[in-house]
Amino acid sequence: MLFKNITILDENLEVREHMFVGTDGARIAYIGKTEPKTDYGRAYDGSGRLLMSAFYNCHGHSPMALMRGYGENMVLQDWLTKRIFPFEAKLDSKAVYWATLLTMAESLRFGIVSTSDMYYFIDDMVAATIDSGAKANISRAIVSGGESDVWKLASMQEMKRTFEAYHQAEDGRIRMDVSIHAEYTSDVAEVEAVSAYGREAGARMHVHVSETKSEHEACKAKRGMTPVQYFAKYGAFDMPATAAHCVWIEGEDFDILKEKGVTVASNPVSNLKLASGVCNVPELLKRDIRVAIGTDSVASNNSLNFFEEMKVFALASKMYYQDPTAVTPRQTLLAATRNGALAQGREDCGLVKEGFRADLLVVDIDQPNMNPVHNMLNNLVYSASGTDICLTMADGKVLYENGSYPTLDLEKTIAEANAATRRILAAL
Repeated sequence: MLFKNITILDENLEVREHMFVGTDGARIAYIGKTEPKTDYGRAYDGSGRLLMSAFYNCHGHSPMALMRGYGENMVLQDWLTKRIFPFEAKLDSKAVYWATLLTMAESLRFGIVSTSDMYYFIDDMVAATIDSGAKANISRAIVSGGESDVWKLASMQEMKRTFEAYHQAEDGRIRMDVSIHAEYTSDVAEVEAVSAYGREAGARMHVHVSETKSEHEACKAKRGMTPVQYFAKYGAFDMPATAAHCVWIEGEDFDILKEKGVTVASNPVSNLKLASGVCNVPELLKRDIRVAIGTDSVASNNSLNFFEEMKVFALASKMYYQDPTAVTPRQTLLAATRNGALAQGREDCGLVKEGFRADLLVVDIDQPNMNPVHNMLNNLVYSASGTDICLTMADGKVLYENGSYPTLDLEKTIAEANAATRRILAAL
């Protein structure tokens, strides 16, 4: 495809107008001020449009789409025990497939091309992601099973089997991570076993860390250390790792995250909605700790609108410090794009750059909410809406355009997801 006469956000997050961008197969082949002589196929009129890197959602639970709006106005523990856990106990393979596909459709609508997904029914999640054309880093979350031999746990076996079956499938679109659910759902033997397997397999680690104050303080009381210290001690951070939430980290935690090269996936909307708190993003950035953005599930967020997520990401930090300069639009956009790609191990993604994967989105900047333009980065973070996205592309393939999904049947997906929800509710 050749994007013609389009404004772009280039590899340095600089705005360049009246540009030509050509994609060849999965990659960006040309960026220039003049129209190339090479035929890149379909010509896309970029007038009144902006081309930028697509988004990388670094923490999600896609099958939980069926629980959107199901547990509202509840404290986290009640939300989990009275709503989420009973519903999850009734999930089956079919429900997970259609829930994941629904999440992929919503993700693509809002410019997300890749999700770091942590859940179970991994085969069905992989199948749905492949069918959608999107990308994902998928991990089977391990929780404590009370077994003396942790490898007797069905979850451990599923983790190993699916990693070996799907890692780097679909030309790298599907990547398998390893995952320990959280400190409070684990024991030392499982952390050590999963970490050892992950290191041996060359995997990445995905884990919940210090999401709530009660979780954080309980760990200190029980183990004499914070969750960050616990995971570092038993090997979870001895590989590339993403720590989701990190709302209540403190003191030495920052030093450990920096030393180990851990990426923090901030989930601002979910954390605010559940009243868990606000991640100290400015301190993380000050210490050169990589920060990416996650949505968590729509059960605790309700939307995958990544422009909304970016805005709250910036605003929450400003309120945290009562400092309007705390997090800039540039830092926010980096967290949503390049930092997210790097957190997923996608080194050739997250930038509008020749040779990089063509993971791209197009924003309609001819809308009233996007004008006037004093600073385009400001407008993208504070003014843009997810509905301003008119095209999403992954690996050079258009997966969403102006309400159309070339790779999936949206009407059927919605119908099947709703049918699965009704079936589960009837069984409760």
